[in-house]
Amino acid sequence: MRIALCQINNTVGDLAGNSALIQRFARQAAEAGAELAVFPELALTGYPPRDLVEKPSFLERTAEALTELVDATRHLPLGLIVGYVGRAPAGSARRATNSAALIEGGRVLFRQTKMLLPTYDVFDEWRNFQPAEKQEIVEFRGTRIALTICEDAWNDKQFWERPLYKNDPVEALVRQGAQIVISINGSPYDTAKRAVRRQMFSAMALRYGLPHVYVNMVGGNDQLVFDGSSFAMDSAGAVISSLKSFEEDMVLFESEGCTGELHDTHPSETSAVYDALVLGTRDYLRKCGFKGVLLGLSGGIDSTLVACVAADAVGKENVVGVGMPGPYSSDHSVKDARDLAENLGIRFEMAPITSAYDEVLRSLDPIFQGARRDVTEENVQARLRGLTLMALSNKWGALVLTTGNKSEIAVGYCTLYGDMCGGLAVISDVPKTMVYELCREVNRRKGPVIPESVFTKPPSAELRPDQKDSDSLPEYDVLDRILKAYVEELKPPALIASEQNVPMELVRDIVNKVDRNEYKRQQAAPGLRVTSKAFGIGRRFPIAQRFFE
Repeated sequence: MRIALCQINNTVGDLAGNSALIQRFARQAAEAGAELAVFPELALTGYPPRDLVEKPSFLERTAEALTELVDATRHLPLGLIVGYVGRAPAGSARRATNSAALIEGGRVLFRQTKMLLPTYDVFDEWRNFQPAEKQEIVEFRGTRIALTICEDAWNDKQFWERPLYKNDPVEALVRQGAQIVISINGSPYDTAKRAVRRQMFSAMALRYGLPHVYVNMVGGNDQLVFDGSSFAMDSAGAVISSLKSFEEDMVLFESEGCTGELHDTHPSETSAVYDALVLGTRDYLRKCGFKGVLLGLSGGIDSTLVACVAADAVGKENVVGVGMPGPYSSDHSVKDARDLAENLGIRFEMAPITSAYDEVLRSLDPIFQGARRDVTEENVQARLRGLTLMALSNKWGALVLTTGNKSEIAVGYCTLYGDMCGGLAVISDVPKTMVYELCREVNRRKGPVIPESVFTKPPSAELRPDQKDSDSLPEYDVLDRILKAYVEELKPPALIASEQNVPMELVRDIVNKVDRNEYKRQQAAPGLRVTSKAFGIGRRFPIAQRFFE
């Protein structure tokens, strides 16, 4: 059977728009001679819909949209597998199901409902969906298909050391006589995910001796970025068809002869992370109804990266960089910011804060009653910059992008209502060392748009004379290794100190900073997830608690 893998970028809740997108790809698949077009998990409704599924009106309109899609595609000479939110059976504990429909000739031939509902990291499907009690294979045009929905194919007992569930739907469906496994997915990107998917599906294809088709959604939905990277494998686990990463795409796969098309994916994970940030930023703005963005452009490496991502995401004409020098800003930082803006072709404005800062101190000094200058005055500078950006946002209707990286946010080197002001935290899951790598990637792609001095000058917030990040933090390569071990791998301090060969006192200081700044992170703008554990919906620690490492 000739199968079209249709990798689409849908929008949560846009039933009409998603249906139109499915129809467009279905027509293209039919014109290419496909007999079956396969779309991602919840293609009709968008993923994740979260508590939208609690609304009766959402379920009603989804049912209507599915009926309309079935009718609109009745003339096409192929079948469609489409994910959607269904109604749970009467008497169920939950209202909705995560389901897929096989459509052909104006009829729904078959429905499959997801059995394994993930409740870990960024997933909370057990909250929203009723699981299937059983699943069956379906025969379509002479081929017996095991149709699985994302997590149902992610519990292979021979691949994972500790499977999360007792059931293995793929194994059960194969026992029913399946000739091919088709898995539709809403699998978000992180730096390890693309490789893991291929390894897991290759192992299953080889063990069962069956072709496997994996179709994943692409696009940004809130904090999650979906990379697509769909593929089809032969019975030996070799990739026969592959789709692009971070783009809508379609390829054909011939299941009987195991022939197909190979579309290029990213040569390096650094390149993939950059495109994930661009896609996540673009879709967040597009799907929320924004066109223009602005950001504080300081001349530092972080705001430099965010400016580059923004220009690629929404076009240079829709980006404004704002220089806001204060009493301790260096001339070279202002020059670097101006040079970058010129190289990128974005608008650059200057809004100095020194006079406002002086006035604020004059008004506060009598209340402070001679107290020495400390971090309070540093935060006033950051908050004046946040005030400036939010004023421009209100005036222009543009979204403010925050520029803090994961390393700073982890240890609390960020100011509430200051540099944390904004609508999207573009690089909040990007460690500082990766920020440098991504900026090098920009220059590899575009030429030397980022001045070399941005790479070579010591990182500094420039909030006091001769300030450097290294005054109070270890070098970032050391800090990032500690943070990865603690935040992403949940290792205890003693083990981190031993494995990293760093002083225990340093590790303890860093992890205590992480723990004590949870209150800041939970007030931050949503950030784009690119690592295995971001500060966001996939990491849920209490604020008021007394467990410290």
